[in-house]
Amino acid sequence: MRSPRLAALELKRFGRGKLPGAALVAVLLLPLLYGALYLWSFWDPYGQLDKIPVALVNDDKGATAEGKELQAGDEIAGRLLKSKVFDWHEVNASQARKGVEDGEYYLSLTMPGDFSARIASSSGDSPETGALQVRTNDANNYIIGQISRTVFSEVRTAASTNASRTFLDRIFISFSGLHDATEKAAKGAAQLKGGIGTAKKGSKDLADGLKNAKDGSGKLVGGLARLNKGAADLETGSQQVSQGTQALADKANGVAADVRPYLKDNGKAIGAAAKLVADASQAIRHNLGILVKTAPGSAVLAHKSADELSSLYASRCEEALLPDPAVCAALKRAKTTAADVAKVADDVNALVQNNSGDLKKLDAQLADLQKKASALAQRAPRLDEDLKSAVGKINALNSGAKKVAQGADTLHSGLGNAKSGSATLDTGVSRLTKGAGKLDGGIYKLAGGSTELAGSLNDGVDKIPDYDKKDRDLRTQVMADPVKLANQSLHKAPNYGTGFAPYFIPLSLWVGAMVAYMIIQPLNRRALAAGASAWRIAVAGWLPVAAIGLVQVAALMAVLHWGPGLNMAYAAGTLGFLALVTGCFAAIIQWLNARFGAAGRILVLALLMLQLTSAGGTYPVQTSPAFFGAIHPFLPMSYVIEALRRLITGGGLGPVWQACAVLIAFTAGALALTAVSARRKQVWTFDRLHPELSL
Repeated sequence: MRSPRLAALELKRFGRGKLPGAALVAVLLLPLLYGALYLWSFWDPYGQLDKIPVALVNDDKGATAEGKELQAGDEIAGRLLKSKVFDWHEVNASQARKGVEDGEYYLSLTMPGDFSARIASSSGDSPETGALQVRTNDANNYIIGQISRTVFSEVRTAASTNASRTFLDRIFISFSGLHDATEKAAKGAAQLKGGIGTAKKGSKDLADGLKNAKDGSGKLVGGLARLNKGAADLETGSQQVSQGTQALADKANGVAADVRPYLKDNGKAIGAAAKLVADASQAIRHNLGILVKTAPGSAVLAHKSADELSSLYASRCEEALLPDPAVCAALKRAKTTAADVAKVADDVNALVQNNSGDLKKLDAQLADLQKKASALAQRAPRLDEDLKSAVGKINALNSGAKKVAQGADTLHSGLGNAKSGSATLDTGVSRLTKGAGKLDGGIYKLAGGSTELAGSLNDGVDKIPDYDKKDRDLRTQVMADPVKLANQSLHKAPNYGTGFAPYFIPLSLWVGAMVAYMIIQPLNRRALAAGASAWRIAVAGWLPVAAIGLVQVAALMAVLHWGPGLNMAYAAGTLGFLALVTGCFAAIIQWLNARFGAAGRILVLALLMLQLTSAGGTYPVQTSPAFFGAIHPFLPMSYVIEALRRLITGGGLGPVWQACAVLIAFTAGALALTAVSARRKQVWTFDRLHPELSL
């Protein structure tokens, strides 16, 4: 009997009852559980990130840079909320911390209070970098932490680029200012050249004027006498001021000695008290707002409840034929209480309506109190240092006053000397006359230098750039982000599921063949007993599972294509290749079952595990330990996954033809080994009659 007929007889067994038929259908559909369900479960996770709850904390207080208000935190928060990368929840820091810890949020992004101030510091003397704070919890989900690092790296880059553009724009504006200033300097140098000519004439006038200076020296002696008297008065007054500042310094140092220990020991307590006042003011303002909003509605609701209780009391107690005394007593108390509550609610509502202006004024006063208490809370730990600084300034004032007194004494002595020195003035005036002659020669040289200066400044104006707004925008954009990543993906997979399909499809086909040989004998027992050819027996045991595998391939690929939407670059090639794959897998699994019997099923599962861990279906095999890299080239699934990637997403078909050759070799080798096992099975032994292990 030929192999196809033996295979057909094997399959006909499943039509002899409902249970065998159901088992065959289950085997046919089993790959869908591994292939379709697995891929469907994470088909496009990156497209569903907007459903991931993430906490957003914006504590940024803003800043001012060069007279302009900077709200970097609000800007980034607004962009994130519009981007819909995650399901953002704006919360405070404590809620975010608790939410990430409890699993309510997968992660949190915090913009600290000094975020804008740090970015604005680039224009100051102490530039600092602004830090975005990301908090993750791998106990919630490890993959989300990895995704967030990529997403927030892009957020950080965008924020850094924006800050760099602002800083560079100021540099280019400074270039324009320098250009204008140099241009003005060049014009000034030209004017200087003309002014030197005038100065030359002035030097002659100077010489003439020095002749008259001698007459003025006599008047100088009289003036110095008067200045000497005034210096004496100044000396007396400065000594009095010095005595007063000394008294002030003594008193201030005495008070500081008593107060500073208290401030130093109780700074935290003062700060805590001020913080308590600030928090209490905030709570009162919050409750006051709730009172204003809810008072009208509460009054209406209270009247409605009172009317309903009155109606219920009338119907149950006053109009009823047989009222219940216990119930009526309770209803009466409830009716009276509800009426009192309604009256109180009216009073509260009237108070709110009639005193709205006072309430707003009270709210403003509470806000001012909160602000001042917060400021005191911040300064409280440093009150001791502030007092120390103030006392130091008073001591410095006292020291300065002493120096002024000493200087006044020196001035008085100096004017006395100046009085006697005025006699030598006449000699100095004579010397000045001679110097005026030399001045004329120097001015001539200055004229030549001014000409050279004007020329150099004009040349410098042309070398200093003068950018307009369009040029500044273009240059700041390039310099703030000088290197861009030109990311080009060849044969890009459109989603996560498509990228992992080459991994899960062969997995499902292997499992399908493995389960098929649980209900189909790897070797036909009748053919073995009849002494048929070993090759015929091997092929007859392989064909039924190979045929089932073809149906499994058709069902699996149809569901993946018309279900999640798997699109293949080479659809016909993919189906043909998978037919070869399922035939190869069936041959390998048949040989393991035929050769090792019950233990072969365990070996089939073990071989599946080795292939899944060494095939490089998820991470490149180079990232795995050396053992998996060593067995990678010797297992068929390694070649199957590489070929399916080319067939599904596109690319060169070299790996496909290589995989076909490998699969054909594995199939032929496995069938040959199965034929050898069939030949051995035709000889009955004691171990076959009484196997050590049976599954």
